[in-house]
Amino acid sequence: MQGSKGAGVQRQSSSIWLIAIAGAALAAIAGAMMPWPWLHYVAKPAATLLVWAMVACAPSSERAYRWGVMAGLALSTLGDVFLMLPSDWFVFGLGSFLLAHIAYLLALSRRARLFAAAWPFLAYAVLAGAVLSVLWPHLPGELRLPVVVYVIVLAAMAAQAAAVWWRRRDAASALAAWGGLSFVMSDATLAIDRFALPFAAASAAILLSYWLAQSLIGLSVSRAAPMQPQ
Repeated sequence: MQGSKGAGVQRQSSSIWLIAIAGAALAAIAGAMMPWPWLHYVAKPAATLLVWAMVACAPSSERAYRWGVMAGLALSTLGDVFLMLPSDWFVFGLGSFLLAHIAYLLALSRRARLFAAAWPFLAYAVLAGAVLSVLWPHLPGELRLPVVVYVIVLAAMAAQAAAVWWRRRDAASALAAWGGLSFVMSDATLAIDRFALPFAAASAAILLSYWLAQSLIGLSVSRAAPMQPQ
């Protein structure tokens, strides 16, 4: 009975956090689409910081994994700030998210060894190659190497998340795997919109998939909490 009661409290707590994250995310999107830049500047980092707070408060039996995810979220918040500034801070934002993905990759490697399954790395390599083939003719020369490095690390993070799920087959690893895929979709949309084919709904699509990714990765920490005795 105590175990089921504890799980119910945990689910309720996660729901409250997710509602708060969704509210901040929607406010950030509204601020980006309407002439309310102040709202976007406040709500965008706030949404990611709320995911960080959710992870910080979540019960977990894997301390190293939690700290790795929290580091990734902190670096992501820094990237959020760089990418929303009026001047062109794109390279700094790219660097911040590169470090965030390295933090996630290291955290995921605590759940299963790197390359624990080969097929996710092959699948994401194909996807990364397809995205780069679209972007390459449109990328400025000075950005080609940084973008290639970023894409490789992002794809490796998402592939490792899928490999962990393939080995563990539990709820926590499934959430992280979906989070990795959502991150790839968000960043691919951002890059295509910025460099190759801009479209009107890009901002909303990028931000929604981005916070979906962060929330799923954040939830993968609490789902790994140890079960209480019956």
